[in-house]
Amino acid sequence: MARRWFTSALCALALLAPASLGAASAAEGGQTSVRVLTRNLYLGADLAPVLAATSPQGLVAAVTAVYANVQATNFPERAEALADEIADSDPHLVGLQEAVLWRSQTPAGQGSATHVEYDFLQILLDELSARGKHYAAVATVTVGTDFEAPRSTPAGLQDIRLTDRDVLLARTDLPARKFSVANARAAQFRSFVPLCRPVLGCPPSPPLQIRRGWVAADATVHGRTTRVVTTHLEPAVASVQEAQADELLAGPLKTKLPTVLLGDLNSAAGGVGATPESNTTSYDDILAAGFSDAWTATHRRDPGFTCCQAANLLNPTSSLAQRIDYVLYRGRITALSSDRVGDEQADRTPSGLWPSDHAGVTGELRLR
Repeated sequence: MARRWFTSALCALALLAPASLGAASAAEGGQTSVRVLTRNLYLGADLAPVLAATSPQGLVAAVTAVYANVQATNFPERAEALADEIADSDPHLVGLQEAVLWRSQTPAGQGSATHVEYDFLQILLDELSARGKHYAAVATVTVGTDFEAPRSTPAGLQDIRLTDRDVLLARTDLPARKFSVANARAAQFRSFVPLCRPVLGCPPSPPLQIRRGWVAADATVHGRTTRVVTTHLEPAVASVQEAQADELLAGPLKTKLPTVLLGDLNSAAGGVGATPESNTTSYDDILAAGFSDAWTATHRRDPGFTCCQAANLLNPTSSLAQRIDYVLYRGRITALSSDRVGDEQADRTPSGLWPSDHAGVTGELRLR
């Protein structure tokens, strides 16, 4: 009996070690790690039908269908699953893509829509707070485009406005001696896609600009500072995407600090993607600039696909078929672990929705 008790006690100590004994020994040994997560939230629908519209009537029909899909993919329900992911992985910093703001104006008309229908960022922050997790947006950039168009409702036309954002979240509940964030910055890329269709404003109006951008901050963990950048690169035009990657390398990634890049690069690992649009050099160009990939460093034989589920998020089996979401790092950093979140059947919501059309990627990185 005593021997059995002793064995059980050893097992219990082993289970406790990662949370307590391991953390203590790491601190005593001078090892410090930062936990990060990159997460594309999915704006709720595929916008291709809207961008392809060639007449006012076609535009209204496309916006009506797209917004119906946004409602059906139910971000408030998905945000519960996304908040669970963040709570479970407990990152210091989270890079968010497609943290969109949907607004409306009824009836449709002059001026900009201001009535908030879904604020993905605030909904997610509220869900995190409900779980006792405290995060704040330390940097935000408006990307894609701030686009407004009418949809059809039983009461008549209603304007729907989409504002897309990339956001860097940071924990706010840790004392400054353990974790702090400074030098927050955000900017749009100079390289962008001009979309010229008469129904969307061209000519005589200026063409619609599909903009992308980045956000960055310097995070200090136990006295060691790392620059963390998050971005969402252009998916549709390879030359623009690769130019944006070059802007990153010449901009926020040009630093002597250890550096972490989080994001949806829309560039398939190894240059071989499930779609022709993802077969670009951006990922390889960033690796050639000295970055390493946390996933390949810790999962040599697992492809780690992160994209993409069906537009309605109801596909019964996962359709992830390429890896375009990354935790990349450079400098005095070692990848301790990396994992995917939101990719398993158990991660789906009660109504059967995947949390996003992407899987998220976590990383625990030791700052040497």
